[in-house]
Parts: sequence; C-alpha cells; structure tokens
Amino acid sequence: MKKFRILFALTVLCLTFSTISYSQTNIEAGVRIGDNIGIDGTIPLGISPRLHPTVYLENFGVGAYFDWLFALNDGPEGLKFYPGVGPEFFFENDFDFNIVGNFGVEYSFKFPLTIGFDWRPGFAVTNDFDFITSNWGFMARYRFKEGGFRRVD
Repeated sequence: MKKFRILFALTVLCLTFSTISYSQTNIEAGVRIGDNIGIDGTIPLGISPRLHPTVYLENFGVGAYFDWLFALNDGPEGLKFYPGVGPEFFFENDFDFNIVGNFGVEYSFKFPLTIGFDWRPGFAVTNDFDFITSNWGFMARYRFKEGGFRRVD
C-alpha cells in the first residue's frame, strides 16, 4: 500500500509539472494585503484553470484555489477577471477548514508585474458551518520567466 501511495504521488507531481512546462502563461509570486496579509502566487495548469495558492501570515493558514481566467471582450489587453473555488486551512489557535469561492480582477502590465483585487467568501466547515465574507485583498505579483502576458479568451 505504501508503494502505491508513493507511485500515485509521483504520478500526480509529474503530470502537474509537465502541464506547467507546456503552459503559455507565467508563474507569479507576490504579496496579498487586505483582511489577511499573505504570500500569493499563481501556477498555470494550462491556459485555464490555474492554481492560486496563498499562505496567510496574519492568521496562519494556507489556501489553494482553482481559478478560471477570462479576458474582457473589447477591454484593455492584460485585464482579466476570474472566478474560482478551493479549500482554506487555518492553524492559528484551533484548526479551521473552509470551502471558499474566489472572485477577482487583475491587470498584467507589459513589464513583469500583475496587480489585482479579489474577494473570497466561503463556508467555515469546522466552525458550525458559518458563512464568511470578510476575506478580501489587493495583490501585487512578479511574473517569472517573462515572455509577456497572454490574453485568455
């Protein structure tokens, strides 16, 4: 059983990294300032969706969202909006698990900088299934391996 788990984990990692290497978009990393201060990033999983992980520093936690990017028709090149969904885990005082939506807008400049704003409403599963609306933030991320941004239609 242990060999099966290791083989499964290696297969998932290989598929993830092969998808990332063939993607046309860039990996990004930066900061998220708002309700929770954190380290924010994006990892392309193809043209769309992407993995949007965040490590929260203020209320120690981790979030991972799958976002679907959409460019605005007849809008400025580099402007995108995205809906997404994913789990959040907080470890500060007690363990908290949340199921969260992610709604945002971002703009990719012609130089390697992306700025954006998002809102992450969700349900606290481990806390009497409360609805959470206070998780919002402004982001600034650096794009690695700058090859320009790609308009996602």
